[in-house]
Amino acid sequence: MFSWRKLLAATGVLVLALACVHCGGGAAGSTLSSGGSGGSGGSSGSGGSGGNNQSACSAMSTGQGASLNGFRPFGSDNLWNQDISGSPVDSNSDAIINFIGSGVGMHADFGSGQYQGSTIGIPYSVVGGTQAPVSITFTAYGSESDPGPMPVPGNAQVEGDPNPGNGDRHVLVLDNSTCFLYELYAAVPNGNGSWNAGSAAVWDLLGNEQRPWTWTSADAAGLPIFPGLVRYDEVAAGQIQHAIRFTLPDSRAAAVLPATHWAGTSTSANAPPMGMRLRLKAGYNISGFSANLQVILSAMKKYGLIMADNGSAMYISGAPDSRWDNDDLHNLGQVPASAFEVIQMNPVYTNSNVPQGAAPSIASFTAMPTSVSSGASATLSWDVSNASYVIISPQVGAVRGTSVTVQPTQTTTYTLYATNQYGRSMTTVTVNVQ
Repeated sequence: MFSWRKLLAATGVLVLALACVHCGGGAAGSTLSSGGSGGSGGSSGSGGSGGNNQSACSAMSTGQGASLNGFRPFGSDNLWNQDISGSPVDSNSDAIINFIGSGVGMHADFGSGQYQGSTIGIPYSVVGGTQAPVSITFTAYGSESDPGPMPVPGNAQVEGDPNPGNGDRHVLVLDNSTCFLYELYAAVPNGNGSWNAGSAAVWDLLGNEQRPWTWTSADAAGLPIFPGLVRYDEVAAGQIQHAIRFTLPDSRAAAVLPATHWAGTSTSANAPPMGMRLRLKAGYNISGFSANLQVILSAMKKYGLIMADNGSAMYISGAPDSRWDNDDLHNLGQVPASAFEVIQMNPVYTNSNVPQGAAPSIASFTAMPTSVSSGASATLSWDVSNASYVIISPQVGAVRGTSVTVQPTQTTTYTLYATNQYGRSMTTVTVNVQ
């Protein structure tokens, strides 16, 4: 699969997610107050967490490719988790399938072991509260990225390891102590534990966060990558409860929610927009496939596939795992594009109808006290309205609530970034170290 960044004619992004009042925030070395979020005093968003909670998030095991132990990212009302088995078919479905190529077979872009010296799939890791946050230096799309620090281990697996080359080099990290997901594109580790990245995005695992329109993320559709991966732990448990990420070679400069960014390569009206959702037809017989493949195919009937990038035709994304049977996964190639139908797409967003609105409002951002001795504590407090999420840099990272405690060892200017679907607002405060 090739990098969508090379195809990018215009940047843009959004993704749906929401701040949550059920769990703490902050990063290692900082402490959130017990004040809740929401309203005009915190990082409020729109919508609810759909029943997800801190307890389920903290149940995730830690480590490379660790089991989520039943935790499903984002709320039950998130579009990734939406049951579309009864949704209407798009009026242009047949034409779009023919554009894709009705006889093109599906391909599992994940598996066990390596292919041509690279791990097969998009890896991820789960960290806990002991993982120190590190700085991220941006090499391409910093103005549209969420700033660090982020709890990314210095040895986190990069997509394509041990030979990632010039690929997309994604790094995905979930934090089971704060319930945030961190995704990097074009990631390169530095020797001191910090990272360089083309871009990065932070996602609230407990709700429906929304990034600004026309901003990029780590994916061409402006979507989080992790919630669309096929993982062995969920297949082994017998159920995938989310849509699956997939790619196609050509797309038009348009997006359908949950996607909000495009990287158009075709002017054809039948070329799919980013975010297009395919559903495996209800009558398609899956009884001849293995038990594991039936789990995957059943999810395609209930949750469908979401187009997230320009890449190889009908490639579905998953996480590498030594327990995959590559020969069995290859049998997915027996399922042609004609076995799918396009879910109704309305509205379709282009440059002409991208939603407009007001960025968050920051009423205050203060430090108490404003001067401390080296290593002593100061409390940063904020009053923000209409924000989907809040980040404080340096030292802190993504937070919930209305205050956080820091222990600077030198005079430090902290920047508060408040973001919603229409943009980002920023302000600063300085803590002097005497």
